[in-house]
Amino acid sequence: MIQRRKSKQIQIGNIKIGADAPVSVQSMTNTDTRDVKSTLIQINNLAENGCELVRLAILNKDAASCIREIKKSSPIPLIADIHFDYRLAIQCIENGIDALRLNPGNIGNRENIKKVVKLANINNVPIRIGINAGSLEKDLEAADIPLAEKMVESALRHIKILEDNNFDKIKVSLKSSDVLTTIEAYRLIAQKIDYPLHLGVTEAGTYNAGIVKSAVGLGTLLAEGIGDTVRVSLTDSPIEEVKAGFMILKSLGLRKKGINFISCPTCGRTQINLIALAKEVEKKLENLDLPITVAVMGCAVNGPGEAKHADYGIAGGINEGYIFKKGQIIKRLPEDKLLDEFINIIQKENI
Repeated sequence: MIQRRKSKQIQIGNIKIGADAPVSVQSMTNTDTRDVKSTLIQINNLAENGCELVRLAILNKDAASCIREIKKSSPIPLIADIHFDYRLAIQCIENGIDALRLNPGNIGNRENIKKVVKLANINNVPIRIGINAGSLEKDLEAADIPLAEKMVESALRHIKILEDNNFDKIKVSLKSSDVLTTIEAYRLIAQKIDYPLHLGVTEAGTYNAGIVKSAVGLGTLLAEGIGDTVRVSLTDSPIEEVKAGFMILKSLGLRKKGINFISCPTCGRTQINLIALAKEVEKKLENLDLPITVAVMGCAVNGPGEAKHADYGIAGGINEGYIFKKGQIIKRLPEDKLLDEFINIIQKENI
């Protein structure tokens, strides 16, 4: 059992973050926020795949003006991504945004910061301070200290600005494209503050590389109890980010969304098309949100024996296979009939 780091709790819309709340999964739309129809279609698709929070790029006042209409139809809370222009933050708050992602030191002078923070306080709009290793203050970039320490110092500066304005609805992220730097930065900040932490490895890469980097970085921190909400950053569909986020959390026992799917690697004993079969089973059951374990195993050696804990499973034979439940074989079928019958049994008994 993972012991979560103790933190304050904030709330974004209906989602609680920090303290004893479940680690939430979020993503970011890649549509033009000014295109309300396309943006809502993507938000709904994300929500259907389990996304709990979604961030929108606010490039200008036209994008900010669309928040009101998007908010009316969005099934999940919205976070506005703001850079440099405090007026966009104010406009988004006035239009009903649930939270902001900005760095208070980058949105103008102290009077402008006060305007944003006052309005955020009145409307219960939390702010995520988002530190990125590639865009630190010039004096910190020049400092002769490790990059992770520079990131933490930057975060503490921005936190102080908000605290000096009597604002504490804060969460913090410290992202780097380097996994080890990311891990070290979060470890350091976790010892210095009790605000909830948003985890991510920024610019992680395309699907395969991005998932590996994120699994190592986020997985290491989550296993240590650090992290209250996550985004897996991929050069891919935002939906894949959400799926990957839940897979990471599920592997650590932090969330239980969807089935627990297991399958063995191929080897010389395998006499069926295990790779294709496993992919098909996983695809057909991907939207089944039940606390069950499903196994696809290549042979009788790794079948009912090694996967006897599975609620349902397939064990391959020579051009055929066995369907088993809790280690007990219940059917023997030709390979071409295995998939349909297996899915049918699971759906019949659980839906």
